[in-house]
Parts: sequence; C-alpha cells; structure tokens
Amino acid sequence: MLPDYTNFLEEILIPEERLRARVYELGVAISRDYAGKDLLLICILRGGVIFLTDLMRAITIPHRIDFMAVSSYGVGARATTGDVRILFDVNQSIEGLHVLIIEDIVDSGHTIAAVRNILSARRPASLKLCALLDKKERREVAVPVEYIGFQIANKFVVGYGLDVDEHYRHLPFIGVVKEDATLIK
Repeated sequence: MLPDYTNFLEEILIPEERLRARVYELGVAISRDYAGKDLLLICILRGGVIFLTDLMRAITIPHRIDFMAVSSYGVGARATTGDVRILFDVNQSIEGLHVLIIEDIVDSGHTIAAVRNILSARRPASLKLCALLDKKERREVAVPVEYIGFQIANKFVVGYGLDVDEHYRHLPFIGVVKEDATLIK
C-alpha cells in the first residue's frame, strides 16, 4: 500500500474538477477542428494514458487511437537526459492521416521534438500536438503545441498520469511535489 501522498505534496495545483472541465473543452475544440477528417490520436505512453482516455470520450467525432512509448529519462531521474529512445512504436501507417499527438507534459521540448520529427517523416496529412501541461519557461527546443490544457510554472508535478518513479499516476489531480520531499514507495 502506498503512503499518504500529502506527506510529499506542496499543493494541489490543478484539482480534479478543473482537469475534467478543461479536457472537455479540448475535446470540443478538437471535434470542431477535425470534423470530416480522418483523425488518429497517438498517445505517448505512459503518462498520457489517463489524459487520452478522458479526452477521447470528450471528442465527438470518429477517431482512432494508437500508442508510442519514448524515453529520455534515466531510472529514478527527475530530469531528461536529452537522449530520446523509442521503446514502442505505432502499429499502423500514419500516411495521409490527420495525427494528433497526445502528451502529458512538455517541458524542455527535446522528447516531443524528436517524436514530431519521426512522425512527420511518415507523411501524415497533418501533425499537431495536444499537451495536458506546458512548462513553457523550461523550453530548450521550440516546439509548437496546438492544444494546451494548462500552462504551469517550472515545478515537479505528479498525478493524473504523471509519476514519480512509476508511482502516484493514479491521483485524480495534478499536485506539486515538495522540493525537499523524500518519497516513500
């Protein structure tokens, strides 16, 4: 059993109700923008799964889903190494499809820029990004983020799919981890 998360959280940054409302708004915008188009949502695993499942229920037009797993973090690391590796690739051709990448968080931009380059080489009709969280002040690589859930400050966050060493993804909100927190697993 996991310990009480309140021991390492500084604050609840985005409560469950605000997440739900914003994901719904994103679904409405995506449904409007992609009406009549062959839409494929590509979820970046694992952090994007909860966001994807809620978002796809808010999208009212036909669409398909696929998954991609990439890594730029070492084991136990809280910061990217900059070395992007594909761990799991999509199972279908994306040529001619309107592809929307679903990502949990964009910070430095290195990982998602690499993913965009890989996918754009496969000749989709269009390629855009939908990120739940955007840490724009941390950006080292310019990447367009066409759909943004929330702009956040440069703080280490957890919950709603985001993890600390693969733990606490289940929290129904986005919380800020205390800078000096020692996480018990």
